[in-house]
Amino acid sequence: MRKFWICTPLLLAACAAHGERKVVGIEQVPPGSTCVQSAALDSFKGQVASTELAAQIMSAARAPKLRWVAHGMMVTMEFNARRVTVRLDEQSRVISANCG
Repeated sequence: MRKFWICTPLLLAACAAHGERKVVGIEQVPPGSTCVQSAALDSFKGQVASTELAAQIMSAARAPKLRWVAHGMMVTMEFNARRVTVRLDEQSRVISANCG
C-alpha cells in the first residue's frame, strides 16, 4: 500500500501533463500472469514516463503490476514475479525496465 502512495504523484503528474485523464488498458495481460523479461523491454529506454508508456511496458512484460522508481528513490529489495520495475532518471526518462 505504501508503494502505491509513493508512485501516485508521478502518475498524477503524467495525467496532468496531457490535460485530460486517460484510462490505461492492459487487456493483453491475462489475470494471474507473471512478468516476462525480454529484449522488448530495452526498447523503452529513453522514453518519458506516462500512463500510456506504463500500459505499453506492462503489456510487453505481460506483468499485471508496475512500479516506477524515480531517480534517487529508495525501494525495497522485495522480488515480485508479477511486477515490472521501471527506473527513471532526473528527467523522468526510462533507464531500465526489469521484472521484479
